[in-house]
Amino acid sequence: QVQLAESGGGSVQAGGSLRLSCVDSGNEFAMNAMGWFRQVPGKQRELVAAISTMGITKYADSVKGRFTISRDNGENTLYLQMDSLQPEDTGVYYCRRNSESYYGAATWKDWGQGTQVTVSS
Repeated sequence: QVQLAESGGGSVQAGGSLRLSCVDSGNEFAMNAMGWFRQVPGKQRELVAAISTMGITKYADSVKGRFTISRDNGENTLYLQMDSLQPEDTGVYYCRRNSESYYGAATWKDWGQGTQVTVSS
């Protein structure tokens, strides 16, 4: 079993920034693509950003240019730098592991417990 622990959520005003972290307690972090998903009230859970084992990234159109996903394989940690936050970014953000080295849609697996992000006007 792989344990994914998110942290860094909180409350900020619109235009502010937050940096989320996800520590992977497993042994295969460097071999798997990783991603951040979010559950926004009234919407389907969505993939926000993903990163391959080699650092290739992908972003949802809604966050492109504002969020940056990165990883530190030496520390088994995934990050999501969120800038220019908007109220619509409010939701629970989850770290997730992909069983492959690239972020294929059919191979997402383990979930973290999530961290709440609240953006006020």
